[in-house]
Amino acid sequence: MEGRPRILIIEDEPAIADTLLYALRTEGFDPEWCATGRAGLAALAAKPFALVVLDVGLPDGSGFEVCKRIRTTSAVPVIFLTARNSELDRVLGLEIGGDDYLVKPFSPRELTARVKAVLRRSATAPTSGAAAVPPPPVAPGLMVDEERCTVTFHGCPLELTRYEFRLLRVLAAKPGRVFSREQLMAAAWEDPGASLDRTVDAHIKLVRAKLRAVAPEADPIVTHRGLGYSWRAGG
Repeated sequence: MEGRPRILIIEDEPAIADTLLYALRTEGFDPEWCATGRAGLAALAAKPFALVVLDVGLPDGSGFEVCKRIRTTSAVPVIFLTARNSELDRVLGLEIGGDDYLVKPFSPRELTARVKAVLRRSATAPTSGAAAVPPPPVAPGLMVDEERCTVTFHGCPLELTRYEFRLLRVLAAKPGRVFSREQLMAAAWEDPGASLDRTVDAHIKLVRAKLRAVAPEADPIVTHRGLGYSWRAGG
């Protein structure tokens, strides 16, 4: 299985896990199964994985808590599995760093399609160059390095997910312009039609928190009720 993307399945139901293992192997992946969150975290610490398929309801705790633990050390993509078709649950999953959400029952074909889509979205990695030339600021206090996909705010690097990076980049590139949620989804997500209407709101909330952690008095992202968001002109 050398060269195949390694997928970690954290799922406590053996019948579902067996189906996922078979489907992923058939599609050219190298899947590994853990039945508990504790075992899954141990597997992630032992070796790298391209993606995690994570059940929300685990015998030793919530999959959301497992995802929070993962996000303290890794940016590996996470697809949640759940039996609950609740918008609140879906938004919570996105807010804590999930990349996609699949409600049971689902077809193995749908799961493998989602896995491929998420891996495609996460395939773009920062490139290395011979000379480290600081990029010019795109807004007061903000520097965006397109090649390395990094952002510095008032001299401090921000730890952003790829979606957060894309949203911030779009807003800051045109201060004062109001972008609708639909425009931001189209700019940040390869498949905006598959995203929830509140997905942009959830990610903007996270970006704001990270900006305020650096400069508590700064509030460069402006909410335009019923319209969308903009980067504050002049700041």
